[in-house]
Amino acid sequence: MLKWLLLIAGIVLSCLWFKDKKQAKAVKQETATPKPAMAKAVSEPEAMVLCEFCKVHLPTSDALVIEDRFYCSKEHLYAIDGRGWLGDALWRISPNQDVRPENIMPDLAVVHHISLPPGGFKSQVSSQYIIDFFQNNLDTSVHPYFEEIASQKVSSHFLITRAGKLIQFVSTQNKAWHAGVSSFLGREKCNDFSIGIELEGDGDTVFEEPQYQALAKLMAELNKMNPQLQVVGHSDIAPERKTDPGKLFDWKKFQKATGISSEKLPFGLDSR
Repeated sequence: MLKWLLLIAGIVLSCLWFKDKKQAKAVKQETATPKPAMAKAVSEPEAMVLCEFCKVHLPTSDALVIEDRFYCSKEHLYAIDGRGWLGDALWRISPNQDVRPENIMPDLAVVHHISLPPGGFKSQVSSQYIIDFFQNNLDTSVHPYFEEIASQKVSSHFLITRAGKLIQFVSTQNKAWHAGVSSFLGREKCNDFSIGIELEGDGDTVFEEPQYQALAKLMAELNKMNPQLQVVGHSDIAPERKTDPGKLFDWKKFQKATGISSEKLPFGLDSR
């Protein structure tokens, strides 16, 4: 009987010894070999990007992205940076620009309207033609009117499409070619000291609510740049040549949306 008890005890001890050895080996392997996810995290750190506004570095996952640009906060995304570019606008740089005269900062905003082809926005999304025009890339084969204007070299700082999309062509620090022969309260060459803002539309169609909203938002940022900024229509500074933004632009609605004072609207609130 004792012989059998000793035999059983030996078997049990052997089993326990092999079990402990197997567990120890498994623990050693797990400790020595990192899990695939952990190894990937160590070998591939997250990419860092640069905030377009303040140039601070931040992880890609923390950045706000528009086109190929990154911003560290909404405050910087919606602001005009030190180079004169608005963060949340689409940037489509126009070659039709030059530097402002020395020591001249913009103190006037000029509101225009534009449609390519004339009235084209009523039946189709045609804002790309305006972009092409300001970048000297207009395809003259698309419409007869384009042949008439293809040789013109013009631009604006901003365009607001019918849907309220904001596009910037020229830095606010530079001079866009939007006003032409013009005079504001005796000051000639308005391009030298103004910001040009084009609204997609014509003189026969009311402007869309998203356009007023985008314009108000833009004006808030421009006023931060220069609190003394005054606002006029193109017809106010070139009355013999231009009629835009036209009688259907609602100046009272514009003032209500922006909170701009009457003193900064030197030609008043009546449609014209």
